[in-house]
Amino acid sequence: MSIRLKNISKQFGKFEALSPLSLDIENGEMIGLLGPSGSGKTTLLRIIAGLENANTGSIHFGDKDVTNIHVRDRRVGFVFQNYALFRHMTVADNVAFGLQVMDRSVRPSTAEINKRVKQLLDIVQLGHLAGRYPEQLSGGQKQRIALARALATKPEVLLLDEPFGALDAKVRKDLRRWLRNLHDELGFTSVFVTHDQDEALELSDRVVVMSNGKIEQVDSPVELYAHPNSRFVFDFFGNVNQFQAKWDNKHWQNGEAFILPPKTESTQKSGSLYIRGHELSLSTKPNSQASLPCQVVAVNPVGAEVRVELSPLGWETNEIWEAKLSHQTLNEQSFKRGDEVFAVPQVGYFFADGDKGEPTVLRWPFLAPGNLMFDI
Repeated sequence: MSIRLKNISKQFGKFEALSPLSLDIENGEMIGLLGPSGSGKTTLLRIIAGLENANTGSIHFGDKDVTNIHVRDRRVGFVFQNYALFRHMTVADNVAFGLQVMDRSVRPSTAEINKRVKQLLDIVQLGHLAGRYPEQLSGGQKQRIALARALATKPEVLLLDEPFGALDAKVRKDLRRWLRNLHDELGFTSVFVTHDQDEALELSDRVVVMSNGKIEQVDSPVELYAHPNSRFVFDFFGNVNQFQAKWDNKHWQNGEAFILPPKTESTQKSGSLYIRGHELSLSTKPNSQASLPCQVVAVNPVGAEVRVELSPLGWETNEIWEAKLSHQTLNEQSFKRGDEVFAVPQVGYFFADGDKGEPTVLRWPFLAPGNLMFDI
């Protein structure tokens, strides 16, 4: 079931929770609504469900206008952040609840309900827990039961509000993988809210990045990471180093640090240069194109990479920089806490002061007449 949102807005008193926005969701897509607290993502999800009414705009499920249709008639499954399971009911009764309260004219028979419940519990791999009560389940098991209950009425759209927010990291990762496989197997359209970047990138076919009630960018995870279109998207995804670059008619200067950009009209001005940790290398010497003196404050092996935390020396920033190196690189260079090193950008994303829109992407080392890269 496709979803079409057109000029949706929402105010709570004088507060504008959603500015007029539009979004098209294709049949069978899994869409992640990603953004910080207060960005409007949960309000948008509740409007799609029919739990909130928009002040302006229209909502279509397929060719059907559902803008003024009650939530019970939208055929939407909703999974709440706190699961909202009935404590006095068994697992099987919780899953069956939505079917049992349907209007008598469309309610399945008791035998059909029992069959559907059994099928769903098998799908979520919890059939052996049918007779237990919610208090006897783990957090991950409760989440699966909440999903089974949402799917019981065969909804055309599945909506999830921070579905894994209350779970620990390992359970979250396992359930993300399980939900993505279930989505692909059953083929429903789903929209979920999250503030977890990894969760959005891992689960979504496309990610909708929101801030202050507006949509900043809609893209596939690969495109979103490769081509963020604004400073907000860069800042929100985090794990990025920011160099405040002041153009002095020669290079970008910040205290004792400098970076020489390729000579283009878009770079010969002041602005902010964003450098991702894995696109930053370390050296014991500065070079002709970059001199970013730092002191190593921590060396943290994390899985297949080593995260080296850096405190800038002699230039202005309130942030600790981070370089992500391979174990082999660290073994070859033997950086340790207290060492003075020079950060060397390999790829940077430059936003000139006053400019809006996509950044200028820069790569080092570049070769220019009379400007070959060498240590200094």
